[in-house]
Amino acid sequence: MFNLYGTIQSNPGKYRQLSCGESLISVYNCPLEEKMVDVWSHHNYIVYVMEGRKIWHTADGSYDLTKGNCVFVRKGACIVEQFLDVTFCLIIFFIPDDFICKVLASKSTPIRPPGQSFHPVMPVDVTPSVSIFFQSMMPHFEAGRQPDQAILELKFRELILHIADTPVNAEILTYFCSLLKAPAAVSLQKIMEENFCFNLKLDEFARLSNRSLSAFKRDFQKQFSNTPGKWLTEKRLNHAMHLLSHQGKTVGEAAFESGFENQSHFSRAFKTRFGISPATVKQAEKA
Repeated sequence: MFNLYGTIQSNPGKYRQLSCGESLISVYNCPLEEKMVDVWSHHNYIVYVMEGRKIWHTADGSYDLTKGNCVFVRKGACIVEQFLDVTFCLIIFFIPDDFICKVLASKSTPIRPPGQSFHPVMPVDVTPSVSIFFQSMMPHFEAGRQPDQAILELKFRELILHIADTPVNAEILTYFCSLLKAPAAVSLQKIMEENFCFNLKLDEFARLSNRSLSAFKRDFQKQFSNTPGKWLTEKRLNHAMHLLSHQGKTVGEAAFESGFENQSHFSRAFKTRFGISPATVKQAEKA
């Protein structure tokens, strides 16, 4: 999978970026070569589209982003559909959980969770304050030097506070509150249920849950009474069966959209689990 945060953070010569601790903001306009790309990030991020179009596909649904759109993407994995025949440019702002919690704790008026649920991708209301924030960051990119860390922290805090102070962003506010209150066990369950269908490695699942690999395996066994590897294989195969038999996906699409490394590995695992090949399921579905 394409590590979005790791790739940008480790290539400052290729991606213009400004960072304060783990928080990082970048102007991203380097298209990838594939039409559909698995991407993941262990940090939440905000996307502000300056030009072009891309579609974020998640286990929950698809989000078509065009010029002027701004969304909050929760940490985890997704499939990004690219339109390589058009120019694309966005500002992407990575925000760790602990930074969000730190900013919320300093807010003079505490926020209340306005809802009970939230999606992997949530729209950000582009108020004049939000629009001005992104415009105000451009001179810092063009200056050719990193501003003082205190300035960047103030700027990053500014955006989080603007979002938290806008009632229209109710779904994002619900997520912000969950970061302060969600038990670790619930957090681990949500991460696994929302990301099992992407080709993430165990150490990447561990990073998403803010755990070391050994702690992740221990906590996973305690909560699910199974090993992560066996649980993931079972969930992915059941998901693939649903895609083949109910959504008309091809064998290749089912393998890709269920998180398998390659089609041959998928076919072997599928036949071991169900006693028939995925191609046989497709033939029966057409009959």
